[in-house]
Amino acid sequence: MANSNDVEVIIGGEVLTLSGAESEEYLQKVASYINNKILEITRTESFKRQTQERQSVLLALNIADDYHKALNKISELEDIISSKDNEMYNIKSKLVNLQIKLENTEKNVKSLENQANEYSKKIIRLETELKN
Repeated sequence: MANSNDVEVIIGGEVLTLSGAESEEYLQKVASYINNKILEITRTESFKRQTQERQSVLLALNIADDYHKALNKISELEDIISSKDNEMYNIKSKLVNLQIKLENTEKNVKSLENQANEYSKKIIRLETELKN
């Protein structure tokens, strides 16, 4: 079993002990996030007029909203990554095809150069024969 870290944090003005396999820094970061959410939501007058139970529900809804927005952003980024991966695959495929085409063209050029050399030799030989 993983080691459990016990970390004292302050959430909403109360000292709480968080336990988890995560690092102390992570647990402090989570506590800080909750505190910031509490500060953010308690700034509104309408929130202050709610019962403690309703405030807890509103805070939970606010956090759930952040969570789902983060999930949506992750999904969007995964779609972008997938699209970029496909684009990169297509570009690599085109590159390979162009490299093959280049190699074939270079072979054809070499072959044509050899042919041209042979024809040049033949022309010289025929000219020499004509002179004789």
